Amino acid sequence: MKIIWSRFAITMLKEIYLYHKDAAGVNVAKKLKSKIFSSVKQLRKHPDSGQIEKSLEQLGEDHRYLVSGNYKILYKKVKEGILITDIFDSRQDPTKINMPNR
Repeated sequence: MKIIWSRFAITMLKEIYLYHKDAAGVNVAKKLKSKIFSSVKQLRKHPDSGQIEKSLEQLGEDHRYLVSGNYKILYKKVKEGILITDIFDSRQDPTKINMPNR
């Protein structure tokens, strides 16, 4: 199954990388990014392996998530494959997940 990244998810991943690069160094940032990519890779063979994201159920798009460290990788099935919609820091207020441009 094909993995597709939304622009928003790419932006969030870049922000996460840059934050950790500044706060903890390049090696930590690279490891974190690699761990996220590794988690996403499993979706090719097991697209339903993530749990249903309850806070997005009202959208009716069957969003699911995987956990990688402190981050939720939000995704949904689309005709073309699996769409990664967001990378969300689970240490934030969970209601922020519904905010369009956090």
